[in-house]
Amino acid sequence: MAEVTLVEVEKTFRGKTTVIPNLNLQIEDGSFTVLVGPSGCGKSTLLRMIAGLETVTRGAISIGGRDVTTAEPSDRDIAMVFQSYALYPHMTVARNIDFGMRLAKVPAEERRAKVAEAARLLNLEELLERKPAELSGGQRQRVAIGRAIVRNPGVFLFDEPLSNLDAALRNRMRVELAELHQRLDATMVYVTHDQVEAMTLADCIVVMNAGQIEQVGTPMALYQRPETLFVAGFIGSPKMNLIEGDVAKAYGATTLGIRPEHLEVSHEAGEWRTQVRVVEMLGADAFAYVDSEATGPLTVRLPGDAEVRSGDVLHLTPRHELLHAFGNDGRRLPDEALAKPQASMA
Repeated sequence: MAEVTLVEVEKTFRGKTTVIPNLNLQIEDGSFTVLVGPSGCGKSTLLRMIAGLETVTRGAISIGGRDVTTAEPSDRDIAMVFQSYALYPHMTVARNIDFGMRLAKVPAEERRAKVAEAARLLNLEELLERKPAELSGGQRQRVAIGRAIVRNPGVFLFDEPLSNLDAALRNRMRVELAELHQRLDATMVYVTHDQVEAMTLADCIVVMNAGQIEQVGTPMALYQRPETLFVAGFIGSPKMNLIEGDVAKAYGATTLGIRPEHLEVSHEAGEWRTQVRVVEMLGADAFAYVDSEATGPLTVRLPGDAEVRSGDVLHLTPRHELLHAFGNDGRRLPDEALAKPQASMA
């Protein structure tokens, strides 16, 4: 078992600046849990505390039921993969992967077997005699992951491992990481500021903001039912439309949320009259960025072959059952609190 439990964990720097106040989190054994949030939200600090690279000011951390709050990183049954690959340039791929085992005086035959298995899992078998300078960025990152795999840890920790890669390579590496998790069935904790990465990789997402947890849940639970305005605006690409003013008040909310794909579009009539500013064509989909006197700017998801151009007038009607209502405190209102307006706000 390699569940990770944080109980009332707090991190304060120099006794003055509290970056993580009183945080509680349960990371299930075998899960792929992603910590996501904007820069400076505390996600990397939290990961480093789990790894033992940052001390805990207050609270407790356990891994696999064992208290590791004050344990050295080497005694925590974890392996960490960083944003930088940190490979030894003068060593071959095979030597980079087995370097930690050689330091630990693991027998040569066992080392060779573990390197061979890691290379098979990561499609590095043809590259074992190459040096890092001869590898692509994605291949180097796989070597760094291989170095973690051979340790056979209870928990893998990833700190923005794909941020140095170009977009196409990031997409491919996301698939490879998801497949690796399925093969290893290991607990993985992954930090990113990219919510698309979080949505595509995770079976559990922890959304962080200013050192605190906004919401924990599956990707679709967060997408379909955000509990706070922050989560509503952070999860989803493009982000949820958030509407204030008279339109929101008509529905009994301070802020009204609607996803771009949950707006019904007509050229003749609808609840909100809008004018198209720009249409972004993406092949299967198109996104129309529109303005409305009632709602302000909105984003609308359309079929890729939709006949819509800049300057067109579109009438939009939100799907009532898919609206999200938030109160003054930025928290989600109960579904029964969502009123249906008596008159069009167009």
